[in-house]
Amino acid sequence: MTKSNKFSPEVRERAVRMVLEHRGEYPSQWAAIESIAPKIGCVPQTLLEWVKRHEIDSGARDGITTSELQRLKELERENKELRKANEILKLASAFFAQAELDRRLKS
Repeated sequence: MTKSNKFSPEVRERAVRMVLEHRGEYPSQWAAIESIAPKIGCVPQTLLEWVKRHEIDSGARDGITTSELQRLKELERENKELRKANEILKLASAFFAQAELDRRLKS
């Protein structure tokens, strides 16, 4: 799944702010989102995700914040690299151990 960054952070912030400011003018948050999303040029589901992300980041909703998600991705990437390095070292160790055995047998 690839995410497009079609919308700048400023546009996202403005859209979320519009939803939060005009929420009282609509029967539900979803109704506000459905009204505002076309004005921004996105689908309502996208705007809903932005609103949810804002609520999580501001502490109004439970979940993993954006900074925590970014840190988690960094740690997963580092973990993957370390696993690869570990595998290479295991293979190299086995190779050199076998070479040492072969050298001893030939002597």
